[in-house]
Amino acid sequence: MNQRLRTTTVTKRRMRTTTVLTYLILIGVCLFNLLPFVFMLFTSLKTDQEAYAIPPTFWPERATLDAYTQIIVWSDFPRYFLNSTIVSLGTALLSTVLGALAGYGFSRFNFRGRGSYMGLILATQMLPGVLLVGPYFKLLSAVGLYNTYLGLILAFTTITLPFSVWMMKGFIDTVPEELDHAALVDGCTPLSAFVRVIMPVIGPGMVATIVFAFLLAWGDLLWALVLTSSDDMAMVTLGLSRLVTQFRVIWPQLMAGSVIASVPCMVLYLTLQNYLVKGLTAGAVKE
Repeated sequence: MNQRLRTTTVTKRRMRTTTVLTYLILIGVCLFNLLPFVFMLFTSLKTDQEAYAIPPTFWPERATLDAYTQIIVWSDFPRYFLNSTIVSLGTALLSTVLGALAGYGFSRFNFRGRGSYMGLILATQMLPGVLLVGPYFKLLSAVGLYNTYLGLILAFTTITLPFSVWMMKGFIDTVPEELDHAALVDGCTPLSAFVRVIMPVIGPGMVATIVFAFLLAWGDLLWALVLTSSDDMAMVTLGLSRLVTQFRVIWPQLMAGSVIASVPCMVLYLTLQNYLVKGLTAGAVKE
């Protein structure tokens, strides 16, 4: 009896220790991820003099919204924000729709070279974007799409599409083929069966793909720099990079712009987090 009681006590102590260590690790991870954002937010509320003060201060001594006023009212940042929104949403939607259609074809139809084509699509992800931006510049210039919304959307879509195809195929593989057969028996064509039956089922997976494509296009700097020439087509990342000048960094305005630029990403995650989790877990295991 005493031995059982002793064993139970030791087990409970180990469980408490494990729980405490788990919470400590989670707290450390949260602090590691949140502290840079908190520091960015506090710096955006500082005056220019305090932002350059040595030693630096963490909490602003006299909070002010001057940096936000300057970045929104006295600069073209709202235009950059609009450009990023149009390009990112266009890329996310186009990449997800094309990826879903291609994933449906690879998942449901048997044709010669299907495995090779899938491998080729995956192999395109191994090419770094810095090697492709030059050819894309010449191609878009040749067809008259340089420095346009459509050119940027098509360029970003080519980057996100391979990943979208693989993700969509994984999600569609989890859907029983009997649903397709039942829809075909009821008179649907393969395309209408995909739209009416498959798409509602893989909705969470499509949301996960949309989030991935949107964030990739939203945070890109190199392609936005090379594939645009006018200030009217500049994106958020390019606008923020211009605050890093040759002789100084305009820290309050840079941090204020970064806070504003992070809002769509946070709103997207908070709004779609349930669908995102379902989508990422749905495609993880093939039933």
